[in-house]
Amino acid sequence: MAKEQEFQLYNTMTKQKEIFKPKEEGKVGMYICGVTAYDLSHIGHARAYVAFDVLYRYLKHLGYEVKYVRNFTDVDDKIINRANELGEDPLALSSRYCQEYLDDMADLQCLPPTYQPRVSDHMDQIRGMIAQIISNGCAYEVEGDVYFSIDKSPNYYQLSKRKPEDNRAGERVAVDSRKQNPKDFALWKAAKPGEPSWDSPWGPGRPGWHIECSAMSAHYLTYSFDIHGGGIDLVFPHHENELAQSCATCSESHVKYWVHNGFVLVNGEKMSKSLGNYFTIREVTEMYHPLAVRHFLLSTHYRSPVNFLISQIEIASDAVYYIYQTLQDCEDAVSPFRQEGTEPNGKRVRITPSAKECISKLRSDFETKLSDDLHTPYILNATLQEAFRFINTSINQLKKKQQKQQLSVVQSLVELETEVKQVLSILGLLSESTYSEVLRQLKDKALKRSGLTEQNILQLIEERMLARKSKDFKRGDEIRVELAAKGIALMDVGKETIWRPCVRPVQEEQPPLPSQEEQPSVADKQEEQVLPVST
Repeated sequence: MAKEQEFQLYNTMTKQKEIFKPKEEGKVGMYICGVTAYDLSHIGHARAYVAFDVLYRYLKHLGYEVKYVRNFTDVDDKIINRANELGEDPLALSSRYCQEYLDDMADLQCLPPTYQPRVSDHMDQIRGMIAQIISNGCAYEVEGDVYFSIDKSPNYYQLSKRKPEDNRAGERVAVDSRKQNPKDFALWKAAKPGEPSWDSPWGPGRPGWHIECSAMSAHYLTYSFDIHGGGIDLVFPHHENELAQSCATCSESHVKYWVHNGFVLVNGEKMSKSLGNYFTIREVTEMYHPLAVRHFLLSTHYRSPVNFLISQIEIASDAVYYIYQTLQDCEDAVSPFRQEGTEPNGKRVRITPSAKECISKLRSDFETKLSDDLHTPYILNATLQEAFRFINTSINQLKKKQQKQQLSVVQSLVELETEVKQVLSILGLLSESTYSEVLRQLKDKALKRSGLTEQNILQLIEERMLARKSKDFKRGDEIRVELAAKGIALMDVGKETIWRPCVRPVQEEQPPLPSQEEQPSVADKQEEQVLPVST
């Protein structure tokens, strides 16, 4: 595909879109803050890592060699607390949830990063960085704890653009009278009874939250790299503190682009534990295909808030079904002509002028919109829809053309399908399963949501057919309406009636899953925040 557009990426530091130019030509270093692994991952995590997966895929599409690092925090207060509740070893519990997270990411078709470091495996790098910060006069030790002195960071707040008075002691930074400044934050925490600990020059203990990412990003990408990302809730304090301590360690420390994804809302309200509106990825994919979840997330620009509503996930599921049904219809239409790719004189069959125009527009729109700060909604809702309409029109034309004309239409379909598949691949929406397998998976999810079996539907189709034969059209219509209310559409094709999933009518917006007496706890760093999207 053509790559004539300059890629522009929004930089949180400058608050504007900038032309992307990596530090080293042809290579990109990218660090994305990962999860704190003590619970199943939630929709906020899905939002973040699907967005950065598209960035990763697009950079590779542009020809860059990308070193993508996404960490696991496997040493943390919340992990320790959960392990104590369950009577488990903290590292064993964390390891289990790391694997659960990886399973969820695979379901959502997020490519594995180049490196996925864990805090517990990088204590040497963390202790070394803390020692360097102390040596540089920017941190101090108090009774086994080590704190970063924000007074020694003249550019503190440069990323978040906050004012000092906005950061009140006790909010996200623990109050401790031993601190030189109430806003100082922990680099190393002295060991407490019953908690895992590691030896250090300041006594046994474990690292603070922020130092982990600074140490691991420097280890894998050096102190100067291209992209640092995460949820927008991480701008302050996490990324602000990372920036301060990295610069305190090495004066050459520099991240060129700070990239953050937007909030997740549920029914227009913030996602939080107190509202009980928190859903794990696993809960949602139990009822909806993972491709539908991914499509839903990409239907909103990554920097905008996304409202997680049952009606929207239903629409996304229907959109994915349409995509794969169109591709299946294309494959079925082309299949009989697969051996007819050349004309008798040996020349390659040319595609139709209209197909050539459609392909050219698909390429142009795709590159224009994705190069403009990853504008995925336009690609899904406009660019691809035009291509699918053209495919369906061409399939209908194929039945009416003479043989020579048919070959031109077939070749047009083959080449357009290839282009569409490449777009879907870069968006992470192209499954490794066959078209028919994905359609079957989508139908199985629809059956689960409806509470019906396929046999139930076939019996109702038979009942409807008998009702229509006996001219009981009222009953025939009732069956169609009853099934539609359950997300099952009946389609009369010739003398046959088939079924497919459809969007269920929504009377009132509600969470997409049955409410539970006990909601799962939030796998995030703060007890209450607008959106727990990453660490």
